[in-house]
Amino acid sequence: MAGPVKVTPEMEAFHQQVSKDGFEPLWMAAPEVMHRQPKSKPIPYIWKREVIESHMKKAAEIISFENGGDRRVLMLINPGMRDLEPYGWGATTQTLSVCVQILLPGEEAPPHRHTQTAIRYIVEGEGAYSGVNGEKVYMCEGDYVITPKGLWHEHEHEGTEPMMWMDCLDTPLIYYLHGTFFEGSPVKKQPITRKPSVDKYQGGMVRPLGDHQPSKAPLPVYRYNSTLAALKGLSDNYEPDPVEGYVVEYINPSNGQSANENIGAWLQKLPVGFHGKAHRHVNSVVYHIKEGKGYTLIDGVRFDWEKGDYLVIPTWSVHEHVNTSETEDAILFSTNDIPIFERMELQRVEEYTENGGYQEEIGQYNAAQTEPLLKK
Repeated sequence: MAGPVKVTPEMEAFHQQVSKDGFEPLWMAAPEVMHRQPKSKPIPYIWKREVIESHMKKAAEIISFENGGDRRVLMLINPGMRDLEPYGWGATTQTLSVCVQILLPGEEAPPHRHTQTAIRYIVEGEGAYSGVNGEKVYMCEGDYVITPKGLWHEHEHEGTEPMMWMDCLDTPLIYYLHGTFFEGSPVKKQPITRKPSVDKYQGGMVRPLGDHQPSKAPLPVYRYNSTLAALKGLSDNYEPDPVEGYVVEYINPSNGQSANENIGAWLQKLPVGFHGKAHRHVNSVVYHIKEGKGYTLIDGVRFDWEKGDYLVIPTWSVHEHVNTSETEDAILFSTNDIPIFERMELQRVEEYTENGGYQEEIGQYNAAQTEPLLKK
């Protein structure tokens, strides 16, 4: 195996000259740009519920659609991506932008469409709907809603209390690829042309004949109660996965693939007393804690979480989940970029083999800092 290049004065002068002329020497650059394993720019980070709710409440008071803009949204920017301009590319990971959105009673967010694919996970409230590709999709807490790229979508709140939800888009990826197109609608509301898809798919794992040919969003909303029932079926009859506990993946019922082509999504149960084994993978993950409390060790550092928090696990970070409650299962919703890496045949998962599969805790995250606070 070749060692590091020994740079002579003559080589150094040559390197400076070629750089001026628009070149760089691969013999010097290779160790920096062709890593032996993934090196993540995003870092592990957690956004706490009380901070999010405080900012969203203030945003609801001072941000009005009448002053411009068509969505009231805060992006969760990873500190490791903050140096990117503009706005850290909206990056929670190198591929995903997770946001929190609030819509007030009576408000209308007009139709638009874009080349970014998007999902929504409803954090609280009911009474609002998204118009997705000609379908009026009412949303309730715990529901998962998809908006594949290029589809018209808008929101209107017909209820009486504010609604808040998590958005996730592949904005950083599409921005980096220079593939962004955005279009506002010439009409205030798109016409409703489709009946509710949830009625069409009441049979569960059977496919209506009309959907024999795959389509982008045959089922734009996945009801929480149905997904929770699927998790219950697993936990009532099977042992948990030693790493992830119990997990179901949201899929497109017309083709069996991920419900959204670039963004994967799971609902996950960590039963009482669960301590998962550690592993790492190429894909990144962003968790929203739906119910319960616990912690995740990420590269040995403990991140405590509870209901309403958001946690990001970057590429190739060793991690394990623990439910610390003695009475309550933990329910975690998560989004990931697995579909992207699988399509490019770059996905890899590696078990942690030291110490019986469990990490040594070397520190605890301090929410007041962007770096872990190590134990003394």
